Amino acid sequence: MSTSQAVLQHLPFLRRYARALTGHQASGDAYVAATLESLIASPNILADSPNSRVALYRLFTKIWNSVTVNGKAEAGDALAPEHHLSQITPRPRQAFLLVALEGFSEEDAAQILDCDLPTLRNLVEESGRELAAEIATDVLIIEDETFIAMDIEALVESLGHNVIGIARTHNEAVALAKQKRPGLILADIQLADGSSGLDAVNELLGSFEVPVIFITAYPERFLTGQRPEPAFLIAKPFQLAVVSAVVSQALFFGRKARQRERSPIERQPTA
Repeated sequence: MSTSQAVLQHLPFLRRYARALTGHQASGDAYVAATLESLIASPNILADSPNSRVALYRLFTKIWNSVTVNGKAEAGDALAPEHHLSQITPRPRQAFLLVALEGFSEEDAAQILDCDLPTLRNLVEESGRELAAEIATDVLIIEDETFIAMDIEALVESLGHNVIGIARTHNEAVALAKQKRPGLILADIQLADGSSGLDAVNELLGSFEVPVIFITAYPERFLTGQRPEPAFLIAKPFQLAVVSAVVSQALFFGRKARQRERSPIERQPTA
């Protein structure tokens, strides 16, 4: 593939990343244009790299980091995801978007940011704390294992959220959600009484829209490649840093898609 073909293939995604990073379409496009100008001057940057997309984003990052003030969010919509992201300090914001929005592996994201893996993971975790502080919400935890539920509750509260309750069964989950509608749900799949957290979530999604993170020891049963399926999935055993990052992703993308109508998740085998 030629350099021009590679650029054309990746350009729409780079523009998306640039807008989310700067919070402004015009500002984002200005950085993309500067990146393309630099690439024209040094075309071998992509040709000499085994991964043209990583090389392109790495070049963009060097240009973006060379400017002291990197754009501000557009005024007028304080709830827009770009507004919240603009409040996160630059490097954590970059790390979060590269992994959560652009889908880069941790290794590729670390290469783009010119840092090691532990640093990249710390940046993503920091972005989780900062983003959560911007979009704090009420959280319902559906989890039948007491110590796991306590760990999740402590983490969620440390991020600035309010836990409205911990449900161990389908019926408890529905009852708690009726008392106070949550802004985020973290749900185990298999519950204490043999009921399904997936069924409980489906029932709740029939009444209102809310981002959901599923927790399961058998993620392969749900990542089938078919739709609909759980968009946010955490495998047991999990690291609390992973939960922190995924919570931020779920809230970010939930806000971004808040105007879209979402249907309940299709029933799948219980894990």
